[in-house]
Amino acid sequence: MIDLRSDTVTLPTNKMKQFIMDSPLGDDVYGEDPSVNLLQNKIAKIFNKESALFVPSGTMANLISVLTHCNRGDEVILGNKSHIFFYEAGGISAFGGVHSHQINNNDDGTININDIVSAIRKKGDDHFPKTKLICLENTHNACYGSPINTDFFNEVKNIAKKHNIPIHLDGARIFNAAIALNKSVDELTKDCDSVSCCLSKGLSAPVGSVILGNKNFISKAKSLRKALGGGMRQAGLIASAGIFSLDHMVNRIKDDHSNAKILAGKLNLIKNIEINLNQVHTNIIFIYNRDKTLSNQDMLLSLEKNNIKIDYKGNSKFRLVTHSSFKKEDINTVIKVFRKIFKD
Repeated sequence: MIDLRSDTVTLPTNKMKQFIMDSPLGDDVYGEDPSVNLLQNKIAKIFNKESALFVPSGTMANLISVLTHCNRGDEVILGNKSHIFFYEAGGISAFGGVHSHQINNNDDGTININDIVSAIRKKGDDHFPKTKLICLENTHNACYGSPINTDFFNEVKNIAKKHNIPIHLDGARIFNAAIALNKSVDELTKDCDSVSCCLSKGLSAPVGSVILGNKNFISKAKSLRKALGGGMRQAGLIASAGIFSLDHMVNRIKDDHSNAKILAGKLNLIKNIEINLNQVHTNIIFIYNRDKTLSNQDMLLSLEKNNIKIDYKGNSKFRLVTHSSFKKEDINTVIKVFRKIFKD
């Protein structure tokens, strides 16, 4: 099966599995797991942040981060296509009582600076919640996997600093952004007060994310992690996979980007498949089915019968994501199946 639904479907390599089995363990709730501690110290240095906290998932990482910054009744400014707003089950409202103020995301994942300024609530007016946080995303999942450069973050930081509002970055695919922009992750995140980074997407670890920030922020975040059920015992078994990923899986992300561009270019030549090649920036491809004789469900079923899975987003829109388990030689296999289904 060639699974292109997401880069979350990656499996650990044999070398990663062996590294996991050999990892030293302890009780992380007591702060005594050497593999967890090594991961946290290692990634904090990579991002040039004071401290880091290992958590089970990206959703929990973002939830903990928002709850660390905000109190009940506070308001967060975020994009209307952001992962926190769209794909995390309304957790910041359901569990934190935090109000979200959604403003329009541009196709490149940015938000108009004037819109951010307009969304900041007037202080001292009891009609309004307090604006306590701005949440951004890089790369931006729903906005074509767009990598966002430092200029945008500098602009947002200038506004945020003026109003004393911190910035949290959902950096689930921040290493994809770094590879695409040829910049380090610490440079891309220097204007952010907190960052979440996923280890189980492009980096191919089986599970886990990391929250980064200053020591006081991470200390409060650790308490919230425990309250949310994220305190783990011998967590080095999964944290060690993240160590291996940071050492061996970052530079190869450029292969995913290259494969995505080649795959998109060949798909674009097939009749009744629509792609905007200018929006293929990293490892995410969006395509549209324009064949009036082929239903979207039949398309998915036909692909699966031919051992290919892709993700359906509604309204004839589909997503394909390249990753470490998808090899360059798989491209022609995928193209042959698409041509057969679309009778091209």
